[in-house]
Amino acid sequence: MAGKKIILFDIDGTLINAGSAGTRALNKVVENLFGAKNICDNFCLQGSTDKTNFADAFYHATGKKPLLKDIKTMIKMYLEYLPVEIAKSVKTKKYGKIKGVEKFLKLLSKDKNIFLGLGTGNIEEGGMLKLKPSGLLKYFSFGGFGGDSAVRSELLQKAVQRAEKMFKIKVNPADVYIIGDTHKDVLAAKEAGYHSGVVLGGFGDEKKIFKSGSELLSKDFSDLTSWLIWLGLKKDPKGVRRGTYVCPDTPIEHAHFGMTGMDLGDAELSLKKIRKIKNKR
Repeated sequence: MAGKKIILFDIDGTLINAGSAGTRALNKVVENLFGAKNICDNFCLQGSTDKTNFADAFYHATGKKPLLKDIKTMIKMYLEYLPVEIAKSVKTKKYGKIKGVEKFLKLLSKDKNIFLGLGTGNIEEGGMLKLKPSGLLKYFSFGGFGGDSAVRSELLQKAVQRAEKMFKIKVNPADVYIIGDTHKDVLAAKEAGYHSGVVLGGFGDEKKIFKSGSELLSKDFSDLTSWLIWLGLKKDPKGVRRGTYVCPDTPIEHAHFGMTGMDLGDAELSLKKIRKIKNKR
């Protein structure tokens, strides 16, 4: 059906910040099973799927590759520890929603041609636990999760397949939009043939994000103008064809537009301008 769009959101750093609850829970799993403390200090979790993170944690603790039964044991324990760690984050006020995200979701949910889903490396049960305190779960009825695949592009495609089946629609890859907070979200979106937008205030490495070539970068969702133009839901304020400066040639221009809604013009001044803007925030 023409005009239908699927928008998939990552969870950690994109919708909410769980105050490292997942990291603490995984650390406890490994300490309980193998006696190794703070195992997550040995590798990067950001942007990876839970399956990958569990396997990395097992390897760094034991020096061996995990069997399927090992991963299942870790997941079971993780889901026991995670609610406790989330509660700690909430109690200490380290848990919170990304600025402007609820307003954004509320607006998008009113459009009958838009289908909101999750595209996250979290296993489904873990993702639901993380989102529950935020009150944002009501906006999502489907998704692709870390339990579907260790490959991010595949779990994004799984989410799209679920949406098409659930809502009896057919959506072109050009009408699928991925919103995340790391370069891995961008690369997965590109591999699947989808659009990509990135929240810079999440957990991703900004240098890697800039190099990944996301179509849109923005600090958060406090200013929705650039997000709505990117999605084709708002008329370009410059009166030019959508994409001619919302999706510019350089990562610095991406970041500048995402944070200000304006293009840079002189590329030689790009780096100085973007640093000046960021320093004022």
